[in-house]
Parts: sequence; C-alpha cells; structure tokens
Amino acid sequence: MQMNKKDKELIIRVDEILHYLWDPIGISNEPSARDEYTSYVPQIFSMLKSNMGVKDIAEKLDGFAHNEAGVDAKRMNNDTIAEILIDYHEHIFNKTT
Repeated sequence: MQMNKKDKELIIRVDEILHYLWDPIGISNEPSARDEYTSYVPQIFSMLKSNMGVKDIAEKLDGFAHNEAGVDAKRMNNDTIAEILIDYHEHIFNKTT
C-alpha cells in the first residue's frame, strides 16, 4: 500500500506517542523494547483517519492495556492520550506543507 507523506508522518507520531507517552507497562526507557506497542499503531492510525473521537480511541487503548498488556485500564489516562493523538492528526492534516 502506497502512503502519502502525511500518512507516514502520522504513523510515526502514533508510534512515538504510544511508546513514550501512553506506555502502560513502563518500558519507554528501554531501547530493546522500542517496538513493544508497534502492533497497535495500524488500528489507532485507522481510527484517526476515520475521524473517530476521544471516547472510541480511549476505549481501544483501554482494551490494549487490559487485554494485551495485562494492565488495569483504570490506571491509564487514555482520554488524555486519545486527545493528544487526535491533536497530532489534526495538526498533520491541516498544515499546508
């Protein structure tokens, strides 16, 4: 699948946000774990491209944290992370260059 420049940038930002900000299992300072959340990126990317809202994205992050990482989703501030993801999506696709 051919991706445009803005899609590629969004993929990178989603990956970074999940690794450095969301990080439900606390591995962001481990270089060997840099790809720990990479498998979640396509689903979040797709949700952002579909203009899904904070609630839907936060629920998906809750599911990843609970079902995949085994972390109590209530401990996570997934609404804030969802807002950040949406803000990046809007920034990337509204900029003129």
